[in-house]
Amino acid sequence: MPPSAGSAAPFPEDDGPGIQTELKEAAVIAVAVTVCGAFLGLLWNWLAPRVPLVADERSVFLKEIEGEQAIGADGTFLLLALAFGVLSGLVVFLARKRGGVPLVVGLALGGLLASVVAWRLGILVGPGGDVVARAKEAGPGVTFDAPLELNAIGALLAWPIAALAVHLGLTALFGPRDPEFDAVPYHDWSAAPGGKHGPEGGARES
Repeated sequence: MPPSAGSAAPFPEDDGPGIQTELKEAAVIAVAVTVCGAFLGLLWNWLAPRVPLVADERSVFLKEIEGEQAIGADGTFLLLALAFGVLSGLVVFLARKRGGVPLVVGLALGGLLASVVAWRLGILVGPGGDVVARAKEAGPGVTFDAPLELNAIGALLAWPIAALAVHLGLTALFGPRDPEFDAVPYHDWSAAPGGKHGPEGGARES
């Protein structure tokens, strides 16, 4: 028997945005996160330790053979990328709590592109890449900085992974829940006129 006119519908309509709206939001998020990669690149160039070089008349050498500045540059990028990933995941969740697959894809793609932008921009604004020319400019025995490099390319994944982890975790804990379907009201035929008779008027089995 169909539910009465005043009863709740068993399958509520989905009030979420359409797929086109979700794709537009995902594109905006991807672009916004990618632009933030410039800030990461500038911070990396500013905070990363420099690798000191020194030259003589013929060659360029590391001033500190056992120095760990190169590892420090990679670690600085990794930590900054993780921080930016956590922040972007939090901001996107607060701005769009409903989530959705396009939004998550946009966040991950934006984080990856932002890491690439930060990597290339940090190298671009850092010490020049022409070591020979800079050694000649500095002169023999004068210390100068090596170009900024990212040896651990896997660090480029830190931003998208951190962003997805934070966003998915917050969505699981605080995101909106799917609405529960209201059950179709059960009609008690025993209360109908005639006692234990079904809708066809026949006697029910005891």
